Amino acid sequence: MKVLVTGCAGFIGMHVAKRLLERGDRVTGVDNLSEYYDVRLKLARLDQLSSFPGFDFHRADIADAAALPPLFAHDSMEGVVHLAAQAGVRYSLQNPHAYASSNLLGFVNLLEACRHAAVRHLVYASSSSVYGGNTRLPYSEHDAVDHPVSLYAATKKANELMAHAYSHLFRLPATGLRFFTVYGPWGRPDMSPSLFLQSICEGKTIDVFNHGDMQRDFTYIDDVVEGVVRVLDRPAASDPAFDPANPDPATSNAPYRIYNIGNHQAVPLPEYIAALEAAAGRKAVQKLLPMQAGDVRVTFADTSELQAAIGFAPATPLVEGVAKFVSWFRQYYKYQEC
Repeated sequence: MKVLVTGCAGFIGMHVAKRLLERGDRVTGVDNLSEYYDVRLKLARLDQLSSFPGFDFHRADIADAAALPPLFAHDSMEGVVHLAAQAGVRYSLQNPHAYASSNLLGFVNLLEACRHAAVRHLVYASSSSVYGGNTRLPYSEHDAVDHPVSLYAATKKANELMAHAYSHLFRLPATGLRFFTVYGPWGRPDMSPSLFLQSICEGKTIDVFNHGDMQRDFTYIDDVVEGVVRVLDRPAASDPAFDPANPDPATSNAPYRIYNIGNHQAVPLPEYIAALEAAAGRKAVQKLLPMQAGDVRVTFADTSELQAAIGFAPATPLVEGVAKFVSWFRQYYKYQEC
């Protein structure tokens, strides 16, 4: 298969591209190498892909309307995995325009390119953050997600709506994946695994929000990749049982689907910190703080729809995944005593 992977120098993007290349697909990677975090990590991720003869990298910004069409014209794409985005809930409070540019304008540029290229399947990253003010657990795709509590979440909800419009108007098969707290080797340095572990190794305090009364559905990267690739191979189709008089948010009479990708386990924050401490062999010095604006107390994925659709749902135990992450972190950042 010929696959375009946007955000290929990102955490999930690199892992997805690598898996596709390993199975023999041809991958065209796109990334703008933004300076949101250390570009050296992004370049190191690209090094993991450069040895594959089927990989072709283009540095481009999807917010540039002229950047994508030539890639589709040069090499007819059968599938697209869209992972490029401006990430981060808290960063969206200070830099809203970055989210409008990448997550909204960039996404419509991608939809237009997919439409004109008659792409067989578009798989795109949504987020667990779209559940926002919804407190019914576990989070289900069948629940409405109309109360975002951050601009980042609002842009991801907008992506789902935009994709549905294109699926309806142009019969573009599109599947949105709501990722739940993805972690693992090559993870982003602005996420809690890296932030916490670096501070633990250096004997610095870690910021523990809502005084530790938080739970997250931590999902190991290999499980996420397995889900993405399996979904890519099964283009979204219209649901013959869809009832427009009683619409189900998870399906449609258009070729459009939404799935959660989570570990189906809400892990208390103290348990997660303890797993990091055990793997690092050091105790964390904790600074208890109030809840941050735009954050939610609990995330918890119902993955029954994903399991039914692709025969797989994430299940890597937290202790196992954290140990693998800590091993990579020590090697990459050269922490010999932690």
